[in-house]
Amino acid sequence: MIRTALPTDVAAIAALHTRARATYYRGRVPEEEYNGAAELARSREGWARAVGRAPSQGRVFCAERDGEVTGVAAFLTADGETTLTQLHVDPAHWRRGTGAALHAACLDAWRRAGIERVRLEVYGHNLRAQAFYASHGWRPDPADTSSGTHRTLWLRVPRASGE
Repeated sequence: MIRTALPTDVAAIAALHTRARATYYRGRVPEEEYNGAAELARSREGWARAVGRAPSQGRVFCAERDGEVTGVAAFLTADGETTLTQLHVDPAHWRRGTGAALHAACLDAWRRAGIERVRLEVYGHNLRAQAFYASHGWRPDPADTSSGTHRTLWLRVPRASGE
């Protein structure tokens, strides 16, 4: 089930986020940067802000199975640009369609809001995520010459069938 995140979900979302990040940061980034006490507190605060945003500024969706939060997706719209800021699935629930269902919920929200183009940044070493996004139509911006640890991808939001 995909639903809008609630304030009571923040602790579960932050814990899931940490587990997911560990899968692609482990061995590449110092553990305290994704799993230390200060980072966990920062993560909870960030998720609380995201969950509390007005719907016109973005949304946070949770995937839930048997009462457990198994995935999360969040996007932010600011200054006329929409960014998919997070999409994480608990590693224990990979390959079950959770990420695709969360992505579909975001697409539906973007269509209803009239959003035509969305951006995201993905960690360069996270090839699994990059393959997922490519399979859902996300493409690198050929004009993007950024360097560093993340790649920027863009998606033209497809119109709903029958439009």
